[in-house]
Amino acid sequence: MKVKKYIAPTMPEVMSKIRKELGPDAVILNSKEIKRGGFLGFFKKRNIEVVAALDPEPITPKSTGETQTPSTNLLKAEENNIHTDVLQEIKHLKSMIEHQAFRTTSNYLPDYQFAYQHLIDQEVDVQLAQEIMDTVLNQHEENGEMNASQMVMHAIQSEIENRLNDISFQGITYEEQIIHLVGPTGVGKTTTIAKIAANCMLNDHKKVAFITTDTYRIAAIDQLKTYARILDIPIEVAYTAEDYQMALKKFASYDVILVDTAGRNFRDDKYIQELKKMIDFNVNTESYLVLSLTAKSQDIIDVQQQFQQLDIKKVIFTKTDETKQYGSMLNIALKNHVGIAYLTNGQDVPEDLIRPTPEKIGEYIVSGYVDA
Repeated sequence: MKVKKYIAPTMPEVMSKIRKELGPDAVILNSKEIKRGGFLGFFKKRNIEVVAALDPEPITPKSTGETQTPSTNLLKAEENNIHTDVLQEIKHLKSMIEHQAFRTTSNYLPDYQFAYQHLIDQEVDVQLAQEIMDTVLNQHEENGEMNASQMVMHAIQSEIENRLNDISFQGITYEEQIIHLVGPTGVGKTTTIAKIAANCMLNDHKKVAFITTDTYRIAAIDQLKTYARILDIPIEVAYTAEDYQMALKKFASYDVILVDTAGRNFRDDKYIQELKKMIDFNVNTESYLVLSLTAKSQDIIDVQQQFQQLDIKKVIFTKTDETKQYGSMLNIALKNHVGIAYLTNGQDVPEDLIRPTPEKIGEYIVSGYVDA
């Protein structure tokens, strides 16, 4: 790792030097104010000292080196010749037999057991999955009917939608002027904030401004500045709490101010405390927690609990296109009674921004059932 110290009169000048020498992937390790020069200890000038680093050899995933053999191609060709409905039924029966053979804690009949296992595979909380299954099973028993296969999953989807009816799926309402996006690193906050900004401008015809407090990675600032230039949105970079307050005053006449915050290690409580020192989350503000569906289910729960210190009422789930497990949306919404403001399913701005509904969440959960 290459580590170097930079000194300049202002933070922007320091950042410019780092960007030129180390590039946009440099990481800020430490920064502080120092005084240099002067005569006999007098008339010293204020400077900013920053220690930055760059890893010249980032870890990249190794190629699996898999190649297709003639036998593989023949097998695929043979499968394609089989009638689709017959193939799906075979897969369904095979999976149902496997789940029946290895079940340990539930005593559902085969079709219900298979549906229950699908919820577990979707990473739905075990207790929540059992509650949903028991409700569906009781309804069928009361009606004197024991449905099979697709009918069971259809009933489960309806039950999921019913349970979500009390959850908020509202995005920005413009009741609050200042909107913060918070969350761990790598979840896509900066891209998401650009999508929301474009939606506010193009669909709601609102006057939008950007503030970024994410000065940890130089690339994050450049990325948001690029979006700001494309969307013709003013942007301010806040290195301190004073910078942040000045930016708010500068944009006081705007309909909505979208604030991008730094993504750090959420397990370290000091980063949450740093956020609270930089930003006043209590005055004329609303905060959305951005979570990636590609993360482990338990990690998502841990993140949500950690950020509750900021009184988060709504979350945004990103990367729905990069996973096949969607149970975390159900867990967060129903177990913690937290609203879902937006979903994202790609990198395109502003297209890949989805307004969630109970029906949409239900569809995600039951998706892939036949091919399970």
